Amino acid sequence: MMINRIGSIDPIQSGKNIGLNGQANRKVQTDSISLSAEALEKSELYHANAVVASVSDVRMERIVELKQKINDPSYINDKIIQATADSIMDAFGL
Repeated sequence: MMINRIGSIDPIQSGKNIGLNGQANRKVQTDSISLSAEALEKSELYHANAVVASVSDVRMERIVELKQKINDPSYINDKIIQATADSIMDAFGL
């Protein structure tokens, strides 16, 4: 027994409409999106928060500078002690 093939076995090939130049006729569609001003603003804020979070809170050059000042015996005097005490009192609201 012999079975003759009637059409293409590939189901995708059978649905194509072949034009004169041999290419399938299809409409070219492009995707697009549009973002609201609020979404753009939130995106910028999210990016800014990510940048701030990635930066270290500790400035090592400032710490080294302060350690050098503290180790200098002439740095600590009554004026510095009074200014430090005033700053501490201000921080506690007293």
